[in-house]
Amino acid sequence: MSAENPPTSPVPTPVQRSFLAFPFAIAVLAFMAWQLLRIVLWLRFAPDNLPWRQTLEVLGNGLFGDVAFAILGSGILIGLSALLATLLSLPALLVQAFGPAAWRPTWRFLFRVAIAVGFMTGIFLLVSEWYFFAEFESRFNTVAIDYLIYPHEVFTNLRESYPLPAIALLCAIGGLALSWLTFRRWPPAWESASRARRTFATAAWIALGLATATATQFSRPPANRPRILNELANNGWASALRAAWSRNLSYPDFYPVLDRVQAFHRARTLLAEPGAAFTAPPAPPFPTFASNAAPDPAAVEHWLDQARDSLRRRIAGDPARPRQNVCIITEESLGSEFWGSLGRTVDGHPDTLTPRMDALAASEGLLFTHMLADGNRTIRGLEAVYSSFPPLPGDSILARDHTENVETIAKVLKRDGYSTLFLYAGHGTFDYIRSYSLRNGWDRLVEESDFEKPAFRTAWGVSDEDLLQRGIEEMRALHAAGKPFLTSFMTVSNHRPFTYPKGHITEDPDEHRRNNAVKYADWVLGDFFERARKEPFWNDTIFVVIADHGARVYGSQTIPLKSYQIPCLIVAPGLVKSPRRIDVPGSQLDVTPTVLGLIGRPYESLFFGHDLLTPDAGSRTRCLMHHNRSVAVYHVGHQVVLGLGKTVEHWSGEPGSGTMSRSSMPDPSAESLRDDGIALFQVADELYTAGRFNLPAQPRQF
Repeated sequence: MSAENPPTSPVPTPVQRSFLAFPFAIAVLAFMAWQLLRIVLWLRFAPDNLPWRQTLEVLGNGLFGDVAFAILGSGILIGLSALLATLLSLPALLVQAFGPAAWRPTWRFLFRVAIAVGFMTGIFLLVSEWYFFAEFESRFNTVAIDYLIYPHEVFTNLRESYPLPAIALLCAIGGLALSWLTFRRWPPAWESASRARRTFATAAWIALGLATATATQFSRPPANRPRILNELANNGWASALRAAWSRNLSYPDFYPVLDRVQAFHRARTLLAEPGAAFTAPPAPPFPTFASNAAPDPAAVEHWLDQARDSLRRRIAGDPARPRQNVCIITEESLGSEFWGSLGRTVDGHPDTLTPRMDALAASEGLLFTHMLADGNRTIRGLEAVYSSFPPLPGDSILARDHTENVETIAKVLKRDGYSTLFLYAGHGTFDYIRSYSLRNGWDRLVEESDFEKPAFRTAWGVSDEDLLQRGIEEMRALHAAGKPFLTSFMTVSNHRPFTYPKGHITEDPDEHRRNNAVKYADWVLGDFFERARKEPFWNDTIFVVIADHGARVYGSQTIPLKSYQIPCLIVAPGLVKSPRRIDVPGSQLDVTPTVLGLIGRPYESLFFGHDLLTPDAGSRTRCLMHHNRSVAVYHVGHQVVLGLGKTVEHWSGEPGSGTMSRSSMPDPSAESLRDDGIALFQVADELYTAGRFNLPAQPRQF
């Protein structure tokens, strides 16, 4: 080729010359990917026979969120890639004495690598969102945010549950291909624009992304649309950011409230029950201050003490009654849908995955047939079962910063001379179990690291049989020490990837099926009770088996009660002589008061639950629950959902039907239930944030 005819470069198109072509191309690719994901999710999970008008409405509603986060995401990807390329190319920058060529090629190469990794990550998030939706029928929510805190457990779970090598290969090939296409067709035109133009365009792009993304965070779904349709219309990034932002919400700012004194008075009325005597007068009026003066902190603190003490109750009992041991086994994801004794059917015929628990309930247990979980996370079940505390919006109190001194059943029993022990199959840092238990009444925590040679490990910890066998040994030692005891268990085997040891049930563990894991959990529970029956502490112990939550959330309601139904079985050989089915509606909040009522000794309480074995308990119970950023109260066929932005929804019907209907014209009883729920959640938030969900050493005098 002669010097007179030098090679010519392709003439860039007008789009390629544009400074914003590169971020615009990335945004378009992200938008198209999210639209494809929404269509695939729609085809798999949308309700049958949905009118075309509603289909187009839902798909259209998702466009704005996808556009917003496509703009914001492309800006974040380019900005982070540029920053990383700059930091990693600093050595070349330091030797600029050799000229700009020593730095610019290095920076450009690293920038391309970072963009390619960003594309790979984006594809991985798309695939992850598909699997997450298949598991929870939800976009990324607080569960996904929580999982980011525990990479070891989650990565092990992913590795054993999903085809990670194939997914990783797909992400690598797809990311490299999209990166090559973008740089080939719409290369960055940084040098073609002046610095002022680059600065202005960058600022405008970021501002546009932030403005549109922020707008989606506060947009409300249509009032009468089923939850699954709202999830399909949502954007996964928007949902994840909203979940991360709302972990520690200011309840009065975002949810309906009553006058604070009125709320405490109403809560006091709701917490009254036979045998419970309040130890102080109702909350006094809130102190008044001059309009131009700041509130007096001492006066506010004194009022908070009085408000807390207005709910303090002395529960009647016989101090001469023997101090029964207590053993509470919290079972991972063991919903009522698996229990034949709670109505499980397959193709219209009775069926069961829990034959050993069904037999135990039929022969000697108290089976609570209308028990609801307070949330769909283990951390919610623990705060409800052991602290009888409502599930506040945002994060569970176990994960918040005022939980070093809260009421628990362990504290109540320690005041009565009990030894206390918590046994957890996983790492104590997971779900903050170590900090919660050891700061709030439990003497010791046995966790995964304390099992030297377990028979089997899962992605989440040691197997159920390892945990419960260790529990038998610990209870034997506690009994030999001559003191009554509380032992609390949290299992992990009934959790994806659903692994368990061979030899106990006929099903193959390599199938990784939830139903098989349930059968294994049932086998272990049956084995535990057979072993415990031979121990010297058997007749002196109250055993409780309860799920931390259901298997998964499904249904069209904002908080679908059918998926919140869980088993609760109490076996008390020294107290319960014949089996009974307890049909009183209740929730996990009621477990601790019911157990303490069975023991029958006096104690003091700030708990929000009720003893389900007292006369007419069903008229007093208010079942409280949580899902994502919504909370709800249920009572006698009616549910009120309180949502972010002070929204209120009314639903009516039976929890087990799965067909509760939305009501736009609530009657007076429904409006009264609304105020009940508001009062209970508002008071719980006030007590917790003020550090007063605890009993002072001595009752205050007025």
